[in-house]
Amino acid sequence: MNVLFDDEFEGLVAKFSELLTGDDSKEMVEKIKIWAIYNHIHKTMPALASHWNQSHPEAKVTIRKLYEEVRDLNLKLKEKNKEQQET
Repeated sequence: MNVLFDDEFEGLVAKFSELLTGDDSKEMVEKIKIWAIYNHIHKTMPALASHWNQSHPEAKVTIRKLYEEVRDLNLKLKEKNKEQQET
């Protein structure tokens, strides 16, 4: 790919991370990349995800924690936005 595309795509993922979790730090962007790719694999090839989970139980725990972190951050962000709209 080219540098311009890479920068633009990184910007897109950073914005997605911010809108999803309220955090666009490099660390969160990397977490969101993993979360999004795993989520896509899980939905499009569930047998592959299941096989990987069974073969890598320690990684399955890590993915579960990541899902919970993203879910919790998203819920907090939604609640914060709802409160701001009410005021």
